Formats: sequence, C-alpha cells, structure tokens
Amino acid sequence: MKRKLPFNLSKDQSFYEALSDWVGDVFYDILPEKGFDLRDEQVFMAFQLNQAYKQKQVMFAEAGVGTGKTLVYLLYALSYARYTGKPAIIACADETLIEQLVKKDGDIQKLEQALELDIDVRLAKSREQYLCIKKLEEKLPMNESFHEIWEGLPAFVHETNSMNRFSHYGDRKDYAHLPDEEWTEIGWDSLQDCMSCVYRHRCGQTLHREHYRNSADLIVCSHDFYMEHIWTKDSRKREGQLPLLPEASSVVFDEGHLLEFASQKAMTYRMRMETLEGLLERLSASDMRETTLYQIEDIMLANEKWFELLSKEARSEIGTVRQYITRSAAVLEQGRLLAESIENLLNELVFESEMYVMDDYLLKVVEEYLEQIQYSLKLFLEDEKGIYWLEATEDEHTFVVMPRLVEEILRTKVFSQNIPFIFSSATLSYNGDFSYISQSLGIEKCEKFSVESPYDYDEMMKVFVAENLARDEEKFQYAWEHLKQNKGKSLLLFSTKEEMNAFRDFYQKDSSQEWKVIFEGDKEISHTVEEFQNEHSSVLCSYHLWEGLDVPGESLTQVVIVSLPFPPKDPVFDAKRKHAENPSEEVDVPYMLLRMRQGIGRLIRTSEDHGQVHILLNGRESAHSELIKTILPVQVETMKV
Repeated sequence: MKRKLPFNLSKDQSFYEALSDWVGDVFYDILPEKGFDLRDEQVFMAFQLNQAYKQKQVMFAEAGVGTGKTLVYLLYALSYARYTGKPAIIACADETLIEQLVKKDGDIQKLEQALELDIDVRLAKSREQYLCIKKLEEKLPMNESFHEIWEGLPAFVHETNSMNRFSHYGDRKDYAHLPDEEWTEIGWDSLQDCMSCVYRHRCGQTLHREHYRNSADLIVCSHDFYMEHIWTKDSRKREGQLPLLPEASSVVFDEGHLLEFASQKAMTYRMRMETLEGLLERLSASDMRETTLYQIEDIMLANEKWFELLSKEARSEIGTVRQYITRSAAVLEQGRLLAESIENLLNELVFESEMYVMDDYLLKVVEEYLEQIQYSLKLFLEDEKGIYWLEATEDEHTFVVMPRLVEEILRTKVFSQNIPFIFSSATLSYNGDFSYISQSLGIEKCEKFSVESPYDYDEMMKVFVAENLARDEEKFQYAWEHLKQNKGKSLLLFSTKEEMNAFRDFYQKDSSQEWKVIFEGDKEISHTVEEFQNEHSSVLCSYHLWEGLDVPGESLTQVVIVSLPFPPKDPVFDAKRKHAENPSEEVDVPYMLLRMRQGIGRLIRTSEDHGQVHILLNGRESAHSELIKTILPVQVETMKV
C-alpha cells in the first residue's frame, strides 16, 4: 500500500524540489531542535543524493565516521519509496550492520522519533540464517542436543491441518548459543529443495518471506541475500516462484566496498564429494530400473576418482583454504567422463520420474544437484570462463567454481536497472580514485564524492606502529601486554581465522587475566557483539569485523591490528591479479588499505570516544609502513621492537 509522503507536495513544485526543501528543513531546523548536531558534511551529502535520485544514477558516497551518512540515505530511500509506491532495499555488508540499523535505539528508530514518522521497515535475512526443519529432523538421531530445539518448535510446525495463525521462528539469533559449526548442521543450505519439502508452508524462512515482501517503506537485508536474489531471480520465475525480494524503488549498499565479495559468493557453485555420494546412495535404495542403478554406480566411481586426482594434484597456500587445481590431462579427462556420466543419469531419471515409484523430494534434490555439478564442470573444462579451486579437510572435499567475469554479470543484471543505486561507506576510494571499486563491479558511469569525518582525531586517538616483529609469537606477546595495560576493552583484528586460532592457543597459556576473551564463531555473531559491548572489560577477537562493528563508549578503547589485511594468495584473487597490469598496485595494496581504514575506524564511533590503535608489522609488512601512515587520521608513533 502506498503511504503518505513525509512532506507536503504542492501542484507548482516537483517531487525533487519538495524533497530538497524538506531535507534542508530536517537538517537545518528539525534535527538540531531535537538535539542532533548540524554537520556541514551531512548537508553536503544530502544535496548530492538529491541529484542521484533525480537522475536515477549510481552514486559513490564516501563519507567519514560521524558524518551521519545513514540518516541521509534513509531520508531519501524512505521518501522515494513512498513516491514510487515500491519499497527501498537497504543492503548491508553483514548481519552485524543490519543489527545497527534495526535494533532498539538504532538509526531507524532515532529517525522515527525525531521526525515523528511511522516507518514500515522489515528484515529479510539470508536463507542461511534460518533453521531447516528437514535437516533438523534428519540430525535428531545423531545429536542429542538437537532434540531440545525440535521440541521447542511452535506447535503449528507439527500439525497437519491448515494454519489459522503462526509466529515468527527459526532465526539464527534464536539459537545464539550454538557455535557456527553446529548451526551449519541444521541451518538452511543450497542443497535443500524447498519446493518439494513437506514443511514448506510451515517453514520459518518461507513464512517470514511473505512478511517482508509486503513492506511499504524499507526492506533491510545483507549484500549476500541481495545478490542471491539477483542470481536466482530468473530461475525462480521459470519455476513459478516469486523472486526472493520484490521490485525495489532504489537500492542502498551500506559498506558498499564489500559488494564484490557478496557477488562472488552468490555466484559460486560448490560440489562436495561426500554429498554426491550420500545422495546417490539414498537414491539407489529406491525402487528403480537396473540401468539406472548402473549409471549411479558409474557416477560414484567417476566422482571418487575425480576427487582423488584433484587432491593429488592440488597445491595449498598458507592463509587460505582454497587450493589451486592443476588442469592436467588426467584431471580434464576425468572431468569429461564425470560430466558424461551425469548426463546419462539425468536422462535415466526422466524415465524414473514418470513411473512415480521414487520419493519425489529426493529425486528433485538429486536432479538439481546433478545439474549444478554439470554447470560447474562446464565452467572448469572451458578454462577461461571459470575460477576454480579445491577445499579439503579430513572429512570433506569440495570442488568450487565461480564465473570469472563477475563484473559483466553485475553490469547486466544489477546496474542496468533504471533506479538509483547508492554506495555508502567511509572507504570507497584509494587516494581519491574510485576506479578500483567501479571496475570491480562493472560500473561504467557513476557520480561520486568524498567528505571527511568531522571528528578531531588528534584529540581522540593515538596510533602506534610496532615494526619488525619477526614471528607471530612476538606479535601476540606485544598484543597481550597492551591488553593487560588497557585492562581489556579491546578489539583484536586478524587477517585469517587460522591466525586468530593461533592467538587463542597462545593466550590460553596465561589465563590469569580478569577480563573475558571472546572469539568470533563461538556463538551467533550479533550475540557475540552484544556480549562484548555489555562486558565492559572484555576482549573481542575477530577476523571478519574489520567493518560493521559499532561499539561506542568505554567497552572499546583499543584496537590491535595483528597483521596487514592483504587479500590471500588464492585462485579468486589470482584471477584479479592475472587481469591487472600491476597486480600489487591495482589489487593487493588497494584492498589492504581499504580494509585497514575500516579496521581503524572501529575505534572512534561518536564524538565522546577515545583510545589507541596498535598496528603490528613483521619484517615484510614493515616495507609498507610509510604507505600505511598516509591513510591514518593522526600522526603515528613508530615503535622499533
């Protein structure tokens, strides 16, 4: 339902003129009267966005911490949504950023209260953030702890009669105590065929989808979910399903510099050796023709040999789980044999489905997975069209492939839409140049601007650079000493999960500290952040929260950057390096500097904040010391160790 504009629109005034006048009144009169600071940077950004909405442009809005950029884009997104009668989509980098927007006393609630508005904002979480009842049911015999979750489901989930009413359930936050490893066992994943699921109409994810689709103003989601919507939109329409998100009036990408990584994730196909074997074993237990059983046996043998060859010829790199795959003659030949076997089985399954003797749900899951594998193998065999790698542990072997030309897909499927796209972040450019992000996203034409933070950083923060810390243990020891001096209240940022876990092993040797050490991944992320914020002398260790973490006040007065966040040496970034004239200057350094700026920005979130940042460098990293100093908001004290 189309809602009333938040301002009056006269007959002799265009929407954009009235919007501009209203926004001016908001920032010059209304908000200051309600206790908000008047910021020139915020007003400048506001009038830049007016043109972006009027011209339906792509706009890179780079605004420093404290400029109030969120309030600006919310005003425009809300007004334009009501003008067009279509909701605006606010896509955040991750679930942590979403919480900052929609939580109690968050930015949206502050805007509602200040302007006396009733904003219809609804949350669209990624599908991985929801419980899969089918998976939970299957895991019950294997894990006693899941019985409590099963018994705690709403009564209507188990009922067979039609539902008169239902309640929201199944959100990852409802099971915050579960570590990520356990959640993956019962959370939704791409192997689930929701269309054939017996719980489809009672699924928390499906029920909530009907709720957020009806938003009149704003839908808040993650980058991942928005890109999954884009990537699956056409196929869902072909299957008679609605797209994951409704048609939008405009799209705002908060922390927009991370959209490329969400795009890569959405367009990635994963082929697990163990999953295919398990599915085919279950399928072979069905009543089927002998020829089909032979085809299943052929695929299982071809699949096992394929992964055996991949593992034998794969090459690992430190700091990434992605292993390089050698395209040897044997690997290519086995890939072709596997693809041919899959094609034969798919043809046999057409006949089996017409006999109506097999489980329809299982049959659809197998067919869909086989088709995904077919596409993955095609990208691999046609070398120039795909980026591929192997992920291997003791228990799992996964072949992963994604299209190489992500920017071309974004150009045609996203930015060809004639609507405003706003990228908001404090770090969109490199030395004032926006070409790194625009080229990565396939954006050929855009408007852009930068405004600095209004904060007096010289009075609020100190930055120390410790050089030539030769070994990780020396870095950890340095960090530990400063955690003691600061009595906790610190964020430790690592480049990789492995580095974070190495610090976990180190700190456990000395557990005499009075403050708590919290590690990312041990619980649901928003619960982890809340625990850190409420435990005023705790330490948070993370490898993801370089951006999105917003913890003002005394809970966070120190940030320790344990290593420079260069992109890993892996097949994905190597593909970017391969197509760059100067890989270091065009890929590695810009990525590292953008992430560094984000990490440093976790310290000062309000005008009342204060603290210190420590940047720890080994010998190789020390070569970048002078370059790092150019992006810091204050003079640096260098500490020779």
